[in-house]
Amino acid sequence: MSEKWPGGFIKPIPPTPTGPLQDGAASGVWTMDQVAYWTKQGLWPTAGNTLQRGLFARDSDICYVQISSTGNATTFGNLSPSFSYFAGCSSSTRGIFAGEYDTPSRISYVTIATLGNSSNFGNLTSKKNRIAACSNETRGLFAGGDSTSGRINNIDYVTIATTGNATDFGDLTAAFSSLAGCSSTTRGIFGGGEVDAGRSNVIQYVTIATTGNATDFGDLIIDRYELASCSSNIRGLFAGGFSGAYSNVIDYITIASTGNATDFGDLTVARMGLAGTSSTTRGLFGGGTTGSNSNVIDYVTIASTGNATDFGDLTFTKTGVAACSNVHGGL
Repeated sequence: MSEKWPGGFIKPIPPTPTGPLQDGAASGVWTMDQVAYWTKQGLWPTAGNTLQRGLFARDSDICYVQISSTGNATTFGNLSPSFSYFAGCSSSTRGIFAGEYDTPSRISYVTIATLGNSSNFGNLTSKKNRIAACSNETRGLFAGGDSTSGRINNIDYVTIATTGNATDFGDLTAAFSSLAGCSSTTRGIFGGGEVDAGRSNVIQYVTIATTGNATDFGDLIIDRYELASCSSNIRGLFAGGFSGAYSNVIDYITIASTGNATDFGDLTVARMGLAGTSSTTRGLFGGGTTGSNSNVIDYVTIASTGNATDFGDLTFTKTGVAACSNVHGGL
């Protein structure tokens, strides 16, 4: 009896599925045994298993990692203009990068699920760098920074799904630069940084859906600047920075409350100028300097406490890094 494979739809050797994500492909007709086999291999598309992509950027380089795994980063595309000491935030689809004061303070964006170069989004309300950013699914906020006339207290916001120039949101509690930001779906949190009096341990918050000035939240464990932050929808983590020496401190807060931060654990390497991003379960911290620039990526489980574990390496060895993801705690 001859074998027939009508229309080329059923094949004698079935194709390998493209991966476990819910938008993966497994074309053809499969037996239950075949489905079980590819599921064990981690290659069968599974509903609810979404892409968990974290992006890190510096200068003209963007690289990415799969947050739920471990391993070295892969090149994503090019960032234009070239950014340093800037900030990133994101929705579940778009990543936004902003902050330069020696050029027009452009905002650039990428589509996180698609590899490629950035596109122009618009401009911040003024030229500034060393800013902090946070976001929910709708809005991205950019706070503080250094300008040609000194530190500033301004908070800008954009609607991530559109393009256009940023709009004034309100003010921080003082003029801060080199601070860090994270968020839940409702609150934006900014911690640490430099003020005119020196290093700061101040944590402050805003309600992302409104506009208005920031309110005091509490204090970090130690005062420091050029630190990194990330979050689940419950906890915000702050890591590294400079506190008179390179810091390996990770501390955490409960975002829905107010109060001082609590010790979480330590980074694998004490450093400043690093960036943080996350899924709702795992926090990543990448790049920075220990006196020499670093490509190290660390990770922690946000719901627990404990020291960070090595994740892999960035594609570049730099400080003044920015990061974002499509699965962070603000989404």
